Amino acid sequence: MSVADLYIRVSTDEQADKGYSQRNQEEVLKRYCDHHNIMVRKVVFEDHSAKTFNRPRWKELLTYLKKSRGRGVDKILFTKWDRFSRNAGDAYQMINTLRNLDIEPQANEQPLDLNIPENKMMLAIYLAAPEVENDRRALNIFHGMRRALKEGRYLRKAPFGYINRMEGSKKFIAPKEPEASIVKWVFSTILKKRYPTENIWEMVKKKGLKISRSHFHRMVRNPLYCGKIYVPAFKDEEDQFVNGQHEPLITEGEFYRVQNILQDIGRDEYLPKVASDDRLPLRGFLICPKCGKVLTGSGSTGRSRRYYYYHCLSKCGFREKASLFNDLMVSEMKRFTLKKDKVEIFGVILHEFFKYHFKDEGEEHKKVAASLESLHEKLKRSRDLFVAGDLEADDYRDIKSECNQEITRLENQLAATKPERVSNHSKYVDRALERLSRLDLLYENGDIETKRELIGSIFPEKLCFSKTGYRTGRINALVGCIYQINSNLNSKKNERKTKKSSNSHWVELQGVEPWSR
Repeated sequence: MSVADLYIRVSTDEQADKGYSQRNQEEVLKRYCDHHNIMVRKVVFEDHSAKTFNRPRWKELLTYLKKSRGRGVDKILFTKWDRFSRNAGDAYQMINTLRNLDIEPQANEQPLDLNIPENKMMLAIYLAAPEVENDRRALNIFHGMRRALKEGRYLRKAPFGYINRMEGSKKFIAPKEPEASIVKWVFSTILKKRYPTENIWEMVKKKGLKISRSHFHRMVRNPLYCGKIYVPAFKDEEDQFVNGQHEPLITEGEFYRVQNILQDIGRDEYLPKVASDDRLPLRGFLICPKCGKVLTGSGSTGRSRRYYYYHCLSKCGFREKASLFNDLMVSEMKRFTLKKDKVEIFGVILHEFFKYHFKDEGEEHKKVAASLESLHEKLKRSRDLFVAGDLEADDYRDIKSECNQEITRLENQLAATKPERVSNHSKYVDRALERLSRLDLLYENGDIETKRELIGSIFPEKLCFSKTGYRTGRINALVGCIYQINSNLNSKKNERKTKKSSNSHWVELQGVEPWSR
């Protein structure tokens, strides 16, 4: 009597759990064994794709068959050859492996005697047909998804901040809260250029963003959030960006400005890390007065409470109470707070700045728009020459490719340099003046992030504190202007320049010298 193992396979978990395919295959195969006097040793259930033989249950079965070679099983039965494999090349190799083990694979609904040479032709048809069916289905799905991408519909798994939805038979993505608000916060925080992206990732994890570091970096570079969908190149078609049908979370200008920041960050400026303790707001901003290295901060437990210090990790051993340096910084914030009687003067300065700044952005916007129009005109002329037969197809493709690349670059630049509406800039000026007039209160009452943001804005370089004061290479030019206004620097001074000096007398403020308390 022959002994057989029954191999029953379906392609998805849903078929295995809810369908009747497995039960039906088992019933058909057992009936076949009863009719042909075949003893069933084991029934193997599989729910993996047949594209390869890298299937858990099949690998277990094959390992057992190799160990028990020549003993027990002499057949493996399945209903059809597509239950065995949907890859003709792998199937032939596996058939040879089984036959070397003296085991005959057989499909009861498509029986073949492989000892007859002509039957190998039928075997090729049985194996190739399901493979062709798989390839055709995959190709149809690929072209359907590509067409949907070109139409601006995103059919893949929704990225963070969105959720997959169905409207009739059409899939689309829609914003999902609170994740969408977190994404907006991430982009707006990067635009402020206050923290490295690594620290922003740590901050949003506390907000509920469960995402890996690499996934986070891919997220902030994904144009999907500004309403653009990337269509990759395929054969003769070039890659392109199309306008998506979904609701964008940020504007194109914000997205491309963020990309510019991500490219430049860490090259020309240092962004301090986020402090983990409210009592150490200066950690990362201070330089050791002994060895010149950056000071860190920590707390130590005393008998009744914890005491906090800024200290150096080098051998110099510098260590000072955090409260002393924190109080010094509060005093400095009072010096840089805009006095109420100077608000009007500074308001005039800010209004002039707005006018000049947006004038430049408007001119740049016009130049980029003119270049775009010129490229579109060049592309149109090339197309007309190609249609008229005066331009070769290869030359036209080269011109089209170059123009499209330059058009994409300029469109990105146009979105990043698009001037904002400045009709209500007075509102922003008034808000800025109101905050500058109470800068010390903002610092004292602010949280750790606000304090560090203010420090980084005023002091772009490191601070070197001592018990009597501090020194720094320079302060922010805007803050220097406030300092001069507060110091009543209203009298006109004669400009002097030595005959031997070739340096301009117009130089930037060098910083604040040590002062005594």
